[in-house]
Amino acid sequence: MSQKITKILIANRGEIALRIIRACKELEINSVVIHSEVDKEGAWVKKADQSVEIEGHPVEVYLDYENIIKIAKELKCTAIHPGYGFLSENADFARACDTNDLIFIGPKAEHIELFGDKITSKNAMKEIGVPVLEGTSKPIVDKLEAQKISKEIGFPVIIKAAFGGGGRGMRVVHEAKEFDRLFEAATNEAKKYFGNGDVFIEKFVSNPRHIEIQVIADKFGNVVHLGERDCSIQRRHQKVIEIAPSPSLSDDVRKELYRIATKAMNRLGYENVGTIEFLLDAQDNIYFIEMNTRLQVEHPVTEIITGIDIVQRMIQIAEGDKLHFLQEELTFRGYAIEFRINAEDPLNNFMPSFGTIEEYLTPGGPGVRLDTSLYGGYAIPTNYDSMVGKLIVSALDWEGVVKKAKRALDEYYIEGIKTNIPLHKEVVRDKHFQEGKFNTSFLDECVENFTLINTIAPTGDKSVSSFFSKLMQKGLTSQDGEFI
Repeated sequence: MSQKITKILIANRGEIALRIIRACKELEINSVVIHSEVDKEGAWVKKADQSVEIEGHPVEVYLDYENIIKIAKELKCTAIHPGYGFLSENADFARACDTNDLIFIGPKAEHIELFGDKITSKNAMKEIGVPVLEGTSKPIVDKLEAQKISKEIGFPVIIKAAFGGGGRGMRVVHEAKEFDRLFEAATNEAKKYFGNGDVFIEKFVSNPRHIEIQVIADKFGNVVHLGERDCSIQRRHQKVIEIAPSPSLSDDVRKELYRIATKAMNRLGYENVGTIEFLLDAQDNIYFIEMNTRLQVEHPVTEIITGIDIVQRMIQIAEGDKLHFLQEELTFRGYAIEFRINAEDPLNNFMPSFGTIEEYLTPGGPGVRLDTSLYGGYAIPTNYDSMVGKLIVSALDWEGVVKKAKRALDEYYIEGIKTNIPLHKEVVRDKHFQEGKFNTSFLDECVENFTLINTIAPTGDKSVSSFFSKLMQKGLTSQDGEFI
């Protein structure tokens, strides 16, 4: 049964809050943002139809869902959009919205809960025919049991947090003698970040490609895919660059990924948007690793090659609308690349670099999109993630999009903080990247070729330094392993 959404509370901040505000404006839906005291000068706060400042810890403000729901009801909101991060994959929050007659713009709580448990979701996907990596079928807390299982699977293995992601609580074990130390490190980190030290163990795939499939489904059993994204270029288990479509997939493998993803979501009765993540080994064997039951940071590249506004579709599906298109009606056009812009110093072990934006010159022109909440004079708070924006470029072919990326990155100038823009400049000039040949070891293997940082100021001055030597001195190299 359809229910018209008239006012949405956005339970998030930064560029994704601004992205949702823009979708609301085009759908003629009023938007409300909550914000902490340190976020009061945020661009999204200024652009929303209404804003509410909440006292308290800058992070807890966005995590206290009982208070968020209370505010939503007081302001007569009809729905809540969680964005990504914070409460976006909290099943209790989704249920609480439903209990309070608020539409949760996202999947059903049961699916959020299912895929929030890495072991249960892996078992569920295996039962419906989705290929998975060999590994444990239940959480492990006992070190001796875990070591025994690892020997049976055969090294190398990867230890992963059972109730988290993003590279936290994850260690690759290449030899038995390393196991005790890395097991303790993984469980301690999992407990610190997720409140639960349970882990599971899988066979480790060396140098895989990380491919994810964007799916979208309505309440009437219609499930379609919106193509794939290649997320192989990562650092310390964190995605750095995302590409749609992958420049290295064969048509047969691509079709098989689409088939697996849509069939699985249909069998599970999934609703709204979600992303199914896979690893592909050197022989193109496919392995499910996890599903994200939310809007992805990298959704813009999919929007560009499909012409579909994913955020608007999320809202319309939550209202009860049928999908406005069938799979056969979708077309994919060209390539798109997203560069995550982080406030961090590449020459100082990528330490966060917060401060005030003193000068801000943005790229533009055909095929350039910038999703960010930065502006000149804005002081970036120290309380949140270092990602401050996303530069997205597009062109009709791979060669064209790489050239577009070079030009746009050279145009992007931020003074007052350090950013990872110099790293992106080196990546797009690397021959392996230009040939579309990369996997999750790309940065480790190619960083030695990154010899210069060319930061071009408005005056035309160049700051040149030995990129490789300084990065290695500062410890750039990420752990060899599966990147999530």
